[in-house]
Amino acid sequence: MSQTLIQERTERTEWFLHDRFGMFIHWGLYAIPARGEWVRSVERISNEDYQPYFDEFNPDRYDPKAWAKAAKAAGMKYAVLTAKHHDGFCLFDSKLTDYKSTNTACGRDLVREFLDAFREEGLKVGLYYSLLDWHHPDYPAYGDRIHPMRDNEAYRRDPARFGVYLDYMHGQVRELLTEYGKLDIMWFDFSYDDLKGEKWRATELMEMIRSEQPYIIVDNRLEASGEEGGSIYTDNPSIYSGDFASPEQIIPPAGITDNNGRSIPWEACITLNNNWGYGASDHTYKTAKTVIRKLTECVSKNGNLLLNVGPDAKGEIPLQSLVVLEEVGEWLRKNGDSIYGCGEAGFSKPEWGRYTRKGNKLYAHLLEESVGPVNLAGLGDRVKSARLLADGSELFVTRPWNATLYPNDAFFNFAQPEHFTYPLPDERNTVIEIILKD
Repeated sequence: MSQTLIQERTERTEWFLHDRFGMFIHWGLYAIPARGEWVRSVERISNEDYQPYFDEFNPDRYDPKAWAKAAKAAGMKYAVLTAKHHDGFCLFDSKLTDYKSTNTACGRDLVREFLDAFREEGLKVGLYYSLLDWHHPDYPAYGDRIHPMRDNEAYRRDPARFGVYLDYMHGQVRELLTEYGKLDIMWFDFSYDDLKGEKWRATELMEMIRSEQPYIIVDNRLEASGEEGGSIYTDNPSIYSGDFASPEQIIPPAGITDNNGRSIPWEACITLNNNWGYGASDHTYKTAKTVIRKLTECVSKNGNLLLNVGPDAKGEIPLQSLVVLEEVGEWLRKNGDSIYGCGEAGFSKPEWGRYTRKGNKLYAHLLEESVGPVNLAGLGDRVKSARLLADGSELFVTRPWNATLYPNDAFFNFAQPEHFTYPLPDERNTVIEIILKD
């Protein structure tokens, strides 16, 4: 059974491992207080005190077509939107609750508009759905580690009623799978403490998902983080182990493999600043240079990068985010061949940067200037040709006089004489396309 699950996972994730770069979008009522998506938990806000944000919610500048165009221009190939976050507010027209965008002043099914716009741009689409729900009356509150009312005895729940919540949760997932067309990703968040696996009726949920949309890929968060027996990190995954691992706010030092050392699909989800949801005072944005280099790092380790933006309460992606995305897209327009369809190269990490690879094309990502010629360790007789990927210009592959002591290595440089030192054409990440000999 496990080998069948792994084979099916391999088939489902083929496009995912080719596309490599996606947009995560965290958006909801929490954009109004603008202190991050966990504001209810951090500040212990009750349903009643959170209600004004529902009453005020009217993102009249929401233009998902503009979002989709920005994602495409940034070189992203897929996008995932929060259909429901931990606060329980739904951006879609669920028949199972009144706590949804269609009942706010905006009166719009924001998920449907998102899906239509991104599909129109040719991007694959996914929906995030929180397994948690701080609004639902049958979700554990008092005594739960993270619920906003964890210290309020008036919110003590009857454990026997948890099944009612699970029926609701399963029902909403079915709505998303049956009423919004083909989805490419279902992104669940998240398991913790004893709320994991079969506590969610995970096998039943996954069987329903597979019956409705067999080719959708699902993350691994129906399991608790780091779970071992039967998890995606083993060669014996369960049906609910998911199709890809989802490290958060970190890039695994050596990629992710199972217990036999075989690479498994993974995607690092990373914020562009320090919050998932909109933070009005959070201006700690990663530079385009950082994003480019971290995307390269993920791909060099057989991983993807899902980069998050948090639109504001009016429905606009912050300008600082858009500026960064535009620059990343400009780099990918010229260097995308070294990212899309690429993976680990099979060579040791070079001192000056990283490698990615696609067949006999080896991509050298230079992140650091060299003194004299650039060393390609161990490639002395393997290089057929080399070009600067951004413009296709020929590079000089040689062994100049000052490199004769390294007969097993190849060397190249950006101009002649080859033993001189030259600046990198692109200090963010200069990519060299090397054609290897058969």
